[in-house]
Amino acid sequence: MQHKTILAQGGTVHYWISKKGRAADCIVFTHGLTADHTMFEKQADYFFDRYTIILWDVPMHGLSRPYQQFSYRDTAEILYRILQKESIEKTFLVGMSMGGYPSQHFADRYPWMVKGFVALDTTPLGFRYYTKSDLWWLKHVAPMAKCFPDHILRKSIARSVSESRYSYQKMLSMLKPFSKAEIILQMRIAYEFFVMENKDVDFAFPVLILVGEKDCTGKVKAYCEAWAKQTGFPLHIIKEARHFSNGDNPAQVNREIERFIVDAACGFGSRNTQQES
Repeated sequence: MQHKTILAQGGTVHYWISKKGRAADCIVFTHGLTADHTMFEKQADYFFDRYTIILWDVPMHGLSRPYQQFSYRDTAEILYRILQKESIEKTFLVGMSMGGYPSQHFADRYPWMVKGFVALDTTPLGFRYYTKSDLWWLKHVAPMAKCFPDHILRKSIARSVSESRYSYQKMLSMLKPFSKAEIILQMRIAYEFFVMENKDVDFAFPVLILVGEKDCTGKVKAYCEAWAKQTGFPLHIIKEARHFSNGDNPAQVNREIERFIVDAACGFGSRNTQQES
C-alpha cells in the first residue's frame, strides 16, 4: 500500500491506499481509540486484490500526531479531502469503535459519497441512546484511567478488548508508541468530543451493525441492540469475539463486510430487523 500524507488544520495526517481500477469499490477503514491503521491488517490482506482500500491514522493516533484542535467534524473534513485528493466519488465506510464517529460524521455531512456503512463494535450518534448517567461515565473514563500504573493500564486495555492472542498482542503493539499521558489524552478528548458533537442523524444508505458476542466494553453491545431496534438496521453477532472483533474473528468479519458490499451493489435494503450470528 502507498503511504501518503495530507496537511490538515491541526497537523499532518497519514494514510495508506491501494488503488484499483475506477470500476472497483472503495473501502475506508477507520480504527478505534488508542489504536492505528494496522488494526485492519487482516481486512487489508483479504480485500487487497479486489477493492481500493484506504487505511488512515486518525488525528492524535499512530503517525498522525502531534495534532492540535481535534474534533470529529475535523476528521470528517480530512476524510473528505483524502477522497477528493484520490478522485474517489463514493465509498464504503468501516468504522471500528471510536472509528465509527468520524465515519458517521462524514456520512451525515456527505451522504451522497457513501455507498454503505459497516458499524463495527461502535455506537450510534443520536441523543435518544444515551442517558445522563451514560454521558457522566464517558466523561470520567480518562480520570479513572489515570489511577492505573502504566504497564497495568496497557495490559488492561488490551485484555478487555481481546478474545484471541492475536488481538491482545496487536493491541499492545499499537499502544507501545504512546506514553501514558498520550493514552489518557486520547481517551479524554475522544469521549469529550463525542458528547459535545453528538447529534441526531438519519442514514438512507445501507448500514450493517457488527458486534462481538463477548464484547464487554462499556455498554457497546446494548447500544448496538438499541440502534438496530430503533432503525431496523441489521445487527450481526461476531462469534468468539470481544470488542476487537475484526482481530478476534477476522474470517467472519471479512465475510460479513464482503456480503454487505455485494448486497448493497445489488440494491438490497439496509433496514432489516433480523439478527444473525
